[in-house]
Amino acid sequence: MRQSNEICEKIRSMYPDVGECGIDIHVNFEEQNNAWAVHLHKDGRELKTYLEIDETDTCIDREKCIGLGLQIAQLRDNITHL
Repeated sequence: MRQSNEICEKIRSMYPDVGECGIDIHVNFEEQNNAWAVHLHKDGRELKTYLEIDETDTCIDREKCIGLGLQIAQLRDNITHL
């Protein structure tokens, strides 16, 4: 199984503003959902999304990140405009 820091670093490489400008990111595996949980924090607010294992593996191993990228972009936009 992947390490959460691999996923976090991949997200940061795709979206350099995540982790900057008051946006914090945290990634952990939630066994009950069998998925990676991505938490974004900004100004006391938090939003969370889930990434499927296959989706994260495909993105990291094969650089096919369309689904993951769209999901993180939407999460980032939502927390920025709350």
